[in-house]
Amino acid sequence: MRIRASAFLAMMMSTTVVVDVTSFSPSKNNPSINMSSSSSSSSSSITSTSSANSSPSLLLGASAYSSPHHNDQTHDERTDDVPPLRRRPPRRIALLVEPTPFTHVSGYANRFNEMLRYLSKAGDKVDILTVDSKTPKHELPTEAFGHAIEHTQGFVFPLYDHISLTIDLPEMRGAKMMERNRPDVIHVTSPGFMLFAGLFYARVMRIPLLLSYHTHLPLYGRNYLGFVPGIEEMAWAALRFVHGRADLTLVTSPQMKEEMERNGIPRVDVWRKGIDTVRFHPRYHCADMRSRMTDGHPDDFLMVYVGRLGAEKRLKDLRPTLEKCPGARLCIVGKGPQEDELREYFDGTNTVFTGQLGGDELSNAFASADVFVMPSDSETLGFVVLESMASGVPVVGCAAGGIPDLIRDEDTGYLVPPGDVDGYADRVRRLMEDVNHRKRMGVRARTEAEKWGWEAATSVLRNVQYEKAIINFHSRAFGGFGRPNTTSVWRRLRMRIARVLGRLRIPGFRGSNTGGVGVSGQM
Repeated sequence: MRIRASAFLAMMMSTTVVVDVTSFSPSKNNPSINMSSSSSSSSSSITSTSSANSSPSLLLGASAYSSPHHNDQTHDERTDDVPPLRRRPPRRIALLVEPTPFTHVSGYANRFNEMLRYLSKAGDKVDILTVDSKTPKHELPTEAFGHAIEHTQGFVFPLYDHISLTIDLPEMRGAKMMERNRPDVIHVTSPGFMLFAGLFYARVMRIPLLLSYHTHLPLYGRNYLGFVPGIEEMAWAALRFVHGRADLTLVTSPQMKEEMERNGIPRVDVWRKGIDTVRFHPRYHCADMRSRMTDGHPDDFLMVYVGRLGAEKRLKDLRPTLEKCPGARLCIVGKGPQEDELREYFDGTNTVFTGQLGGDELSNAFASADVFVMPSDSETLGFVVLESMASGVPVVGCAAGGIPDLIRDEDTGYLVPPGDVDGYADRVRRLMEDVNHRKRMGVRARTEAEKWGWEAATSVLRNVQYEKAIINFHSRAFGGFGRPNTTSVWRRLRMRIARVLGRLRIPGFRGSNTGGVGVSGQM
């Protein structure tokens, strides 16, 4: 089966897949699948394991992918039932990740770097494909924790020019990478464009596919393309199209899992949260950093926000909150496409912008504040919330997305409905007026954060969730081309066809007066 790279994107986006299985011999379990691009430099021969037998060409339309919703039991991240990191033997994993987690600081980047650290400790081999059009080529990293990193061509996303995305064309580096080292599972980040390449490679090469979901696309669509009628439902339709074809989808909170399932996405599990409680710790409280964050007024009450500066973060809600709390100051740490607009919006208020911080400076910024404020309702988890809690600083956060999974309201922090600036101001004033209450809440927040380690999160990922994706893959009909749990359906269909052919006295099949069927040859 030969597939031209010029038709690559069209095939990925199509809801109908044409599979020619006539080239698969019943006597061979490892047919060769060649993928050729329009240029010789990007052609590759990909070997695919198959158990398919010779049969006519099959037309698999969208209906073949619309199986009933499955109620897979989620691994409960609140239990202590975490397997040993090395319970299963080492695997080879292909990680297709965009935007890159290697050249910027964020909770998303921390998750993947910690995952790679502990997969290395477990003995797994990870081949990484990513994209970074913003960093000079000679500065791009080539490895992380012993795992090789390859960079493919990409483009800067026009609606968010701080990140690079890719469809892995024309180079098809992902195909070449997997041809050299066939993985046991493909792990691809979502949403994005690289996931279409990952879906294509997984189906053609018949490899289990796991998608991890990190940015809540419907809310981003509302914030950036709200002028388009029906944009949120369009986003959900796109997510159903892609994630319905994954062997497993990982999200970062139980709340996000419930929302995905309510919107028709099957096979969803929760990727455990984790935090570096050594890097984020109350001991990083720093008088010099506090003076910098308060513009030379370290005795004033200090609110802090750390993260990306974008419209979806609802940071403009913080100005009325600040104005309702006389004597308070605000420090905004980070960068993003809305930075210039926010600097102008907060001009004339007690607000300091530090830009992006990293290393000890970032730890100092977290630990030197009195309260962390998080107005964003688009967080799939909210790592910065967990990092503030680990720093012993209470959080006033939005009761939306994954944040309620991190905070017990009025115990380890406060939860406020989206956009309720009066609610934010009320909770901030409570912490301003009662120092002992603030300190006790900070201690409880730190204690809660200490429960979540990266090794445990990675152990569940490699021993439970990768295994679940592999099991779901092997339940597919057509040697991996069908939907999970379709093997038994097609086995019953084959038996019915054999029964009909037997009654028609077709050579190779035999029927009986009682309706029993014997198949003398393979079908």
